[in-house]
Amino acid sequence: MGQEVNDRDYVDAPAFLKRLRAETRLVADCFRDNRFETFDPPMIGAEVEAWLVDDNWLPAPENDAFLEKLGEPLATHELARFNFELNLDPHSLPGGLPKLKDQIGKLWDDCTQAANTLGLKPLMIGTPPTLIQDMLSLDTMTPSNRYKALNEQVMKVRGKPTEIEIARREQLQLAQNHLMIEAACTSLQTHLTVNPGEEEARMFNAAQIAAGPVTAISANSPFLYGRRLWEETRIPAFEQAIGIPSFRGRDGAKVGRVTFGAGWLRKSLMELFLENLDGHDALLPLIEDQSPEKLRHFKLQNGTLWRWNRPIVGGDCSGTPHLRIENRVTPAGPTVTDMVANAAFFIGLTRHLAARDTAPETDMPFAAARANFYACARRGLGASVQWIDGEMHDVQRLIYDHLVDAARDGLITSGVPEHEAKAVTAPIRERAKSGQNGAAWQRSWVNCHGRDFQGLVAAYYENQQGGRPVHTWRI
Repeated sequence: MGQEVNDRDYVDAPAFLKRLRAETRLVADCFRDNRFETFDPPMIGAEVEAWLVDDNWLPAPENDAFLEKLGEPLATHELARFNFELNLDPHSLPGGLPKLKDQIGKLWDDCTQAANTLGLKPLMIGTPPTLIQDMLSLDTMTPSNRYKALNEQVMKVRGKPTEIEIARREQLQLAQNHLMIEAACTSLQTHLTVNPGEEEARMFNAAQIAAGPVTAISANSPFLYGRRLWEETRIPAFEQAIGIPSFRGRDGAKVGRVTFGAGWLRKSLMELFLENLDGHDALLPLIEDQSPEKLRHFKLQNGTLWRWNRPIVGGDCSGTPHLRIENRVTPAGPTVTDMVANAAFFIGLTRHLAARDTAPETDMPFAAARANFYACARRGLGASVQWIDGEMHDVQRLIYDHLVDAARDGLITSGVPEHEAKAVTAPIRERAKSGQNGAAWQRSWVNCHGRDFQGLVAAYYENQQGGRPVHTWRI
């Protein structure tokens, strides 16, 4: 959900910038003095965004009643009243992935029971095919000072309606006076701690290289507003929902607030926090009565910049802060098993790439990593990518032949027992073998049964509740 604001906060852009500069200097001091916590083995965590649907398989704007019935402190609101979010406990990586799976499974059972008492069903999916354009409006925004202010500021900065244009097999063009299409983009967000020092730039750059294959294998959002678009339509929809270019990168490309990035890190994550300060105006310049060490303005600025791999300062400068990467490329669903496999694939592949004798970014231009990411979002497992060997590869074959083993090895060298590493990555291998991820299954269902999107969501939900990974689903 991000950092909520309250009625005591007030807007003052010059004062916000002054506080943001002061808090950014405190963070820079933490980097200089090596005050960030070190984790060996690393810690992991996750957030899962999800939907509520009614008996007709249409999104239901009932998150208030649902969350009250659920009574779970780890569950909270999201942007639209159709959505909610589950925040998982952090765990040490060895043993942590099975714990995440158990916790998500238990919470999901509780969500199902709570929703059923209201005549609803919870759904883990990137974008439900039954979502209708008119459903996402200011009337269905979750009542929140943060969301109201965010929408007002985005529209004020843009100075014109939000324009959405996404095309592949079909085309979507529309203009809206709000950012609510962002709510159509529900995700699994995986967190991975990063140790200060030499590991920082390598780990973040490795996460950027991993983003393409991770997006391809996990794609689960092929339909938006009844159109067949990208395999992972969340990517262009989110970027265009908050389409505010801020500056141009070193290669001249425009860099927006939702972005893959401007280039490789050279030494430190601090480079990104300086970019937050100097490259992006404050979208929510809200003043809070907190000490600078709490980093409230620093975190508010970072929280209104949606990099697909986002750097995070955990804790604050009054204690022992830590660094982590929040990977945002993977959609929610199709099942708990699939999501944990997606998280494992991201973590293991990132750790493997970062541990190479040669930094992986020395063998790949940044433009290639960025092109890989968007190609994989557009075409999923049908994409071609340039890999660190300098060659072009079919991404499905690359994942099956090489990257599953690389991710497994990255987990093992990070302390994960071999049997556990094999188990959590097995669905990735089978998905790559069959070519059936969530997006492919949805497309195949429509090819077989026609555009009965309610029937599609009903079949998807039945499979999801059955718990079998998506590569085993039948049409």
